[in-house]
Amino acid sequence: MLIAERLRQLREDKKLSQGDIEKRTGLKRCYISRVENGHTVPALETLEKWARALELPLYALFYGVEHAPEHGAKSAGPAGMTPYERRWVRLLARMDERGRLLLLHVAQRMARR
Repeated sequence: MLIAERLRQLREDKKLSQGDIEKRTGLKRCYISRVENGHTVPALETLEKWARALELPLYALFYGVEHAPEHGAKSAGPAGMTPYERRWVRLLARMDERGRLLLLHVAQRMARR
């Protein structure tokens, strides 16, 4: 399933209009329409806004509840994350975009080795 189809499906399941998403995210309604129709691929930051607007964890935009990634940890919380993962999410949320880009750059350089 394409991300465009998934975003539209999740929005409609929550009985929200594109206008509701516009108000909750600050994104323009025409942009929301372009994303949902597959004309534009949203950035990760945009997907984070969309997930917050839908009151869902970010991974839910890519996986259904029944297809959530397996973590194998018995201490996984209601969002399917371990305490360690929840801590990372909190720390990343406090970083500004420049810091996240730097962290991503460092991780990519390390992955190449």
